[in-house]
Amino acid sequence: MNRFFILVVFFCICSCDYFDKKKVYPEDLLEEELQTFNWKDVDEYPSFESCDSATGKENKKICFENTLRSILNTSLARHQIIVSEDINDTIQLKITIDKQGQFFIDDIVSSALTKTEIPELDSLLRRSLDSLPKIYPAIKRSQQVTTKFVLPVIIAID
Repeated sequence: MNRFFILVVFFCICSCDYFDKKKVYPEDLLEEELQTFNWKDVDEYPSFESCDSATGKENKKICFENTLRSILNTSLARHQIIVSEDINDTIQLKITIDKQGQFFIDDIVSSALTKTEIPELDSLLRRSLDSLPKIYPAIKRSQQVTTKFVLPVIIAID
């Protein structure tokens, strides 16, 4: 009986750890979640109404970029640009779309030759994108978010 009593006391002492509740702090949960969070990717890219029929995240992105390029091409085709040298350059448009769907051109990066030959190119590009159709902002975890990206635009003038 004495051995039985010692064995029960031993199990009771050892089992106390199983009943001990660990306190979970919300800050710790938030920190852990933020570590696993991919800040460079969105669940849905910005889009135009015309891209609603596209399925899949990548297809919507392609549709959005192609729509922007199409608007740029149409607008730039209205202008007669005269150059002394042939230009074949890829311009980088650094773009921001805020969480309200407002479109901003942050910077336009082009070669020195392109800037020399077409000094008004920056203003032409900015005016081309002034009257865009309604843009739906990007979505990350069911929240509208601001996105920044680079849109390459090829300029080829002979």
